[in-house]
Amino acid sequence: MSNKLHIGRDHLMRQLREMMRIRRFEERCEELYGQEKIRGFLHLCIGEEAIAVGVMATLQQSDSVVSTYREHGHALARGVPMGSVLAEMYGHSNGCCRGRGGSMHLFHRQHNFCGGNAIVGGGLPLAAGLAMAAKRQERRDVAVCFFGEGAVAEGEFHEALNLAALWQLPVLFVCENNQYAMGTALSLSESETDIARKATGYGIVSARVDGMNVVDVETAARTAVEAIRSQGQPRFLECLTYRFRGHSSFDGQLYRDKAEVEQWKEKGPVRRLVGWLRENNHLQSEELRQMEQEVDQEIDDAVRFAEAGEPEAVNDLYLDLYSPSQQGESQ
Repeated sequence: MSNKLHIGRDHLMRQLREMMRIRRFEERCEELYGQEKIRGFLHLCIGEEAIAVGVMATLQQSDSVVSTYREHGHALARGVPMGSVLAEMYGHSNGCCRGRGGSMHLFHRQHNFCGGNAIVGGGLPLAAGLAMAAKRQERRDVAVCFFGEGAVAEGEFHEALNLAALWQLPVLFVCENNQYAMGTALSLSESETDIARKATGYGIVSARVDGMNVVDVETAARTAVEAIRSQGQPRFLECLTYRFRGHSSFDGQLYRDKAEVEQWKEKGPVRRLVGWLRENNHLQSEELRQMEQEVDQEIDDAVRFAEAGEPEAVNDLYLDLYSPSQQGESQ
């Protein structure tokens, strides 16, 4: 906890607010899904908020971010407007992808949020490509790729790490190790459960960090990002975390014990930071209530924005698509 003393109260309060935004937003999304206002799949990152908030605090606007299908927290922490995120989940045209992407495919060009990906491990080669582009264009930008430990079993993981090390690409790989992937304990799927060691095998400097501690995540991420900018070499960060909800809205969670979930909730990132701030007289009850009210108001505004939207008009569904016939007509 000593790192918190060197960051400053104001920054810690901003971290807390960001984690609270993500937590309460997703709790509202869970309610909206139950009301069938959000359809399809819903993957919540409740319990993992410290990783998104800690890493994003170290990035510049020109850096690129690639996420997974569990991406709402990443998008919000990156600065994507909450209303456009929720409208996208509603499938409405005022969403960040005009309702075409939905919950698993958020994208926002202005914030260099280069999309979620429904394919396990699918974002890894995209991040390597973005990092290669930055290197070829001689930009001191970093590409950041978030993925779960379940992606480690995919070929894209090994291919992306190998090429990033071979070509010395400015990319930060962030593994959100929540220990169960879709529903299988890591020890039952991987002979080596220390994911950071796998990156070391490719010659990439790696680190393991407590993913439930936002300050530890930010400290490790800042060290990695600064090294990438100065040395132009990839880095790897394994964040040990735990999702409090199931893999998706259809997950019965029969693979883990309820008591285990409750134990992890006791050391959740929001509760943990609130507890530390209170213990050190940095947070008063009224300040916390005001923060919660402000966050709830933002969420209410986002709901109104999303529900005011409509599905994209049928006549517009062919916009931004390419076909040889359309090319010929344009010529």
